[in-house]
Amino acid sequence: MLQAASAIRPKNTPQMAGRDSAGLFFKGKHAPTVAKQRMLRQLVCSDAPEQALRYQGFKCIAGVDEVGRGALFGCVVAAAVILPDSAKTMRALARAGLKDSKQLLRGDRERLEKKVRQVALGVSIAEVDAETIDRVNIYQASRMAMLLAVQGLAVQPDHLLIDAMHIDHPCAQTRLFYGDSLSLSIAAASVVAKVYRDELMRQFDAVHPQYGLAAHKGYATPQHKKALTEFGPTPLHRRSFAPVRLVDPDAALESEAGLLFDDDFMEEARCQPD
Repeated sequence: MLQAASAIRPKNTPQMAGRDSAGLFFKGKHAPTVAKQRMLRQLVCSDAPEQALRYQGFKCIAGVDEVGRGALFGCVVAAAVILPDSAKTMRALARAGLKDSKQLLRGDRERLEKKVRQVALGVSIAEVDAETIDRVNIYQASRMAMLLAVQGLAVQPDHLLIDAMHIDHPCAQTRLFYGDSLSLSIAAASVVAKVYRDELMRQFDAVHPQYGLAAHKGYATPQHKKALTEFGPTPLHRRSFAPVRLVDPDAALESEAGLLFDDDFMEEARCQPD
């Protein structure tokens, strides 16, 4: 039987306009994106969430996050990372600049990914492909990838810290909103997942060079949408996503669930650093 998941949202976050079909908050189209980015930069990524859980008696805490949710091409990737219960190690990671992968440049992400792997008690990566995303919708596919990542850990956690989601796993869970900007464990998962997925996109760029995947990693940039209009989608494009569907009107859709972007999807595309 699943244990109830708690949800934590930091104070003074931007006003949200409503909830999505899964009950998670999403921004209305007029919400202040600039204000949100400013707020995210002010958040302090630390081990405070982990310490709070350890105070409650949890010993082995896994941070879980996904990348590629808003991309038009390829898989969504999730990672689960268990960092040691070591104040010295956590301080070192914080000083090294570990935080949300979207706020880091490529060189910093790759440097931090190596540091995380050197100290982590467990690291697991999982991906769910575009075909599955089209079949079950991107939200469910993201949950599937997270679940697979947790199940792949060699060390079993007793608590999951997840960036704003809940997964179908019997382990106790905390949904931490903006978790990759607040929790070092979630930030570590974010960095590991993004380094992995970015490398996949560079490999696919060699197969499909006309789309510029190495530059935008499959997100909905003007360059990518122009290439879709000119060349049409590949078999690895997500046909349930509106920009792809618009250039492939005969695509067979089993569900309308993935056709619309919320503003977080578009913001995710804009915020991808090189």
